[in-house]
Amino acid sequence: MKKIVIWIFACMCMLACGSKKNDVVKEETPQNTVLILYYSQTGATASVANQLKSCLNADIEEIICEKPYSGSFEETVERCKKEREKGEIPAIKPIKSNVQKYDIVFLGYPIWFGTYASPIATLISKAHLEGKMIVPFCTFGSGGLESSIKDLKEQLPRSVIMEGFGIRNARLNSLPEELNEFLIRNGYLQGEVEEIKDFNVQLELTDADKEIFHQACDDYPYPMGTPTSVSKRYRNDGTEYCFITRLSDDVNAAKMQVYIKLRNEQNAVPEFTKVIRN
Repeated sequence: MKKIVIWIFACMCMLACGSKKNDVVKEETPQNTVLILYYSQTGATASVANQLKSCLNADIEEIICEKPYSGSFEETVERCKKEREKGEIPAIKPIKSNVQKYDIVFLGYPIWFGTYASPIATLISKAHLEGKMIVPFCTFGSGGLESSIKDLKEQLPRSVIMEGFGIRNARLNSLPEELNEFLIRNGYLQGEVEEIKDFNVQLELTDADKEIFHQACDDYPYPMGTPTSVSKRYRNDGTEYCFITRLSDDVNAAKMQVYIKLRNEQNAVPEFTKVIRN
């Protein structure tokens, strides 16, 4: 947790208008400096939130709607769509936690319509998150972490929005391992993790690359496009792929980045991990 202390003081100094230079560095971080706030529709985001609580020994609170979203996935989508068209956000029950006493808020949500779920918009309007360090975490069907972070930055310009964690609902079995790595890599837990490089340049596809893509994505119910090139990076536990795909043969067609992981295990199956839509 030592890196958290450094980040807290650096960020708070940047946000404090006219404050004096702070020459004192705390040696310890109070346990209650971290709050986990989350909204969960199906229980997937709750799984991440509870894993975070276990890892960080942090306080936690669930965001509850006054009128819960219920019914099938299609019914939830239809209600949310109507609310968005009317410019409405759902009422939520009052937050019991005193958000002001926390320095860091882990903010969790499922991805709806490419961004954070609607109850988070209500929370942002009520919870006074200005000046806080916000660490987003989310669950999704295909992706949306990056776009939701962009929206959080626009809505909370006086907060510090940190790198976030996201995982597909279909990959929650990988949650403990991947969340632990995220927390160590970003300084929230002590430990060591493998140094990883950025993806290299995009290369022409081989037949083996195309097979990896189709094994990972053909069962996904929504269009993933046709892969046109690929970049790879090699890790201790396997190979990660970043495919560039195009939704049609039109040169101006929308492109996507589709990420896939293939573990170094016998009979391992390629896993579609996320997509970023351009």
